[in-house]
Amino acid sequence: MEHYDFEELDPQGRQPKLVPRSQWGSRTDLWAGALEGKTLGTGVTVLFYATEEIGEGPRWHVHPYDEVFIVRTGRALFTIGDQKIEADTGDVLMGPANIPHKYHNLGPGKLETTDIHVSDRWIQTNLKDPELE
Repeated sequence: MEHYDFEELDPQGRQPKLVPRSQWGSRTDLWAGALEGKTLGTGVTVLFYATEEIGEGPRWHVHPYDEVFIVRTGRALFTIGDQKIEADTGDVLMGPANIPHKYHNLGPGKLETTDIHVSDRWIQTNLKDPELE
């Protein structure tokens, strides 16, 4: 195994960092929780979403930065702006900054996503859903 001088590799002097699941996870039975980039000293925040309930998911909201969605398990219906996109296990989507979005579990079974926020902190504005008015 090679050893590296991190000061030489990273001029900012950052060091590797481990954040245990107990510090970011909201459940132990599902991948669910959030880890802000500022905790790791990086410019991305990672959210882990999981639900076994058909029709459940994050409601209509917006961020001032891009968001990347990775469907780890299951099927989801994403609404990003005025587009509806069905996504399956392994699909990756991008939600542009300042475009409202939401998604929910289409089933059957569990939906798990990893959502990457291109920001060192989670900034979200919840909105009234035009489909529910």
